[in-house]
Amino acid sequence: MVSTNKDNVLVVLSLSGGNDGLNTVIPFNDGHYRDYRPALGVPAEAVLDLNGEIGLHPTMGPLKKYWDEGKLAIFLGIGYANPSYSHFRSMDIWHTCEPDTIGTEGWLGQVIKELDPNNEGQGITGVNFGRGLPRALAKEGVPVASVGNLETYGLLTGIEGEDQRAEALDLFSKIYAPTVGQGFVNDYLRSTGTYARIGADILATAPPKYTSNVEYSATTVGQYMKNIAQTYLADLGTRVLFTTSPYNGFDTHANQASDHARLWTDVSANVDTFVSDLRDHDASDNVITFMFSEFGRRVADNGSGTDHGAGSVAFAVGEKVKGGIYGTYPSLEPGAQEEGGNLRSNMDFRQVYATILEDWMGLDSNPINRGVFEKVPFL
Repeated sequence: MVSTNKDNVLVVLSLSGGNDGLNTVIPFNDGHYRDYRPALGVPAEAVLDLNGEIGLHPTMGPLKKYWDEGKLAIFLGIGYANPSYSHFRSMDIWHTCEPDTIGTEGWLGQVIKELDPNNEGQGITGVNFGRGLPRALAKEGVPVASVGNLETYGLLTGIEGEDQRAEALDLFSKIYAPTVGQGFVNDYLRSTGTYARIGADILATAPPKYTSNVEYSATTVGQYMKNIAQTYLADLGTRVLFTTSPYNGFDTHANQASDHARLWTDVSANVDTFVSDLRDHDASDNVITFMFSEFGRRVADNGSGTDHGAGSVAFAVGEKVKGGIYGTYPSLEPGAQEEGGNLRSNMDFRQVYATILEDWMGLDSNPINRGVFEKVPFL
């Protein structure tokens, strides 16, 4: 790794569906864990021990090495007060920092506006990898390229053909119009369409410039993490790169033992490959990757899986990350749980955002976070 004077870059990986934090960062010595997880409890001897009390899921070895290097931050009990158990509403709260009202402006859309107020980045100061546009990146007048596949990128999607493009735009409209209004959606698409086309031309230059000695998995997460590396390494000035794991993949109501292992095998391997890729290019010094999910899962398993929960875990990895455990593990005591048998969050996600915004992106966090939140000192 080399020290550079380049601007800091934020990569965000959203784990769609509600990751089971209890089986991701595991309190393997807590008797309540064994009581509540008779079908899904991970054997203590298989857990990747962090401190004698908690450890990572056995499939997370590729991320454990960053813990060993002191470059992996683990946030325990992350969430927000009065939790929603709806995927859409909870993700909206994380995306807009608006837990009490329906927000229209994404926190990262506001970041992009602050970083590039005059659209000098021509739509690629922020880039999403995936179909549609996450609300985190949406803000009126802020163009954001959204790439389905970097090799075949077109307006809002990576699919070819006007009919399929129109279908994707219609999907974007149906997702957001019911809550923010069709007028806002129409204005947003009009204002960003031109920049998206320009952005497509610029982003198309990234893959031919890219060479690498690493190999990403042939999965959606693998493709998008590779595309993020290609875009970042092309030195196009992109500051925010966002992607989402396959839609609702972490919604493990059934078959969780095998599915959760497969999901974390995929995520861990490709995040490791991504960091290794940047290191091989001497370009890892000014990048952090933040991973989160909209909520956790119920404390008790249902025999095959787990239902929607509340408090969970999140991660940040990078050369400048001060590795460690941040926050305290929510109590599994029955009387300490949220109503319905869920972990009670004790760290507001906006505390982590505040650190990212102020200490990494150099911005005032209060307007974006909709309030003042104590920072978590992981940077």
